[in-house]
Amino acid sequence: MKPAELRAMSDEHLTLTLKETVKNLFHLRFQSATERLETPSEIRKARRDIARIKTIQRERELAEQKKAVEGAMSNG
Repeated sequence: MKPAELRAMSDEHLTLTLKETVKNLFHLRFQSATERLETPSEIRKARRDIARIKTIQRERELAEQKKAVEGAMSNG
């Protein structure tokens, strides 16, 4: 999944996508352990998608904190 697609998602949809990707990664690891994984690169793709989602969530969190601090400074 591309970062632009992830950034266009709402917070709730992003969280849902993260949960689905983590679940998918679990299944991929399980398949890998039982030697039935057809495409090993899928594990890497899932891990990168998880990292992208968490990065975007963190960016949004920091942006909210910045707005809160700036709002407090302008009022104070």
